[in-house]
Amino acid sequence: MASFFFIMIYPVKTPAILTKMYPSLTWFKNRGEKTIYLTFDDGPSPGITNWVLDMLKKHKAKACFFLIGDKIQKYPDTFDLILQHDQQIGNHTYNHLNGWRTVTKDYITNFNKCAELMDTPLFRPPYGRIKASQIKALKDQKIIMWDVLSGDFDPKLSKEDCLLNLINNVENGSIIVMHDSEKAKEKVLYVLPRFLAWAEEKGFSFGLL
Repeated sequence: MASFFFIMIYPVKTPAILTKMYPSLTWFKNRGEKTIYLTFDDGPSPGITNWVLDMLKKHKAKACFFLIGDKIQKYPDTFDLILQHDQQIGNHTYNHLNGWRTVTKDYITNFNKCAELMDTPLFRPPYGRIKASQIKALKDQKIIMWDVLSGDFDPKLSKEDCLLNLINNVENGSIIVMHDSEKAKEKVLYVLPRFLAWAEEKGFSFGLL
């Protein structure tokens, strides 16, 4: 089985062919329920993570935070705050490794180093880049991908277009990727409150993975 990837022009909506090629990975949830699944990658990040947590609390929304082990050790108070808010957590490797560029043995060692810092069955490969051998080695984990990218990591994308990426592509069961990182901060501050309000107006609830 070949490894999969997102090339330079990334798809906002994950192509159906990828979800069919890798059915063992979780790309979306129940299409029959008006529930969406908000996720944040690359934290914890003091300041922006705190703000995201407050915004989620204000809207009574749940989310999953895919966390980098190195940042958990640098910012333990922010990590603890996520847990105090009863939000979900997932492993995002210790050093945000690119699976394509990392031999499987080293990738799993890095995954395990992060796993020592948290208790979760959830894992998301950084960049969505993971080899078939790594998927096999992590068969006991629930590997969470996504079907909608906000694009908040993209410096070429405006905050308005980032919001439209979500509004125009979300459907029942969608797993959405945002980032609680300094790089994405400006867009997240604009997008998140507006998207939460829009989702509420449309009758969506926010579920846990």
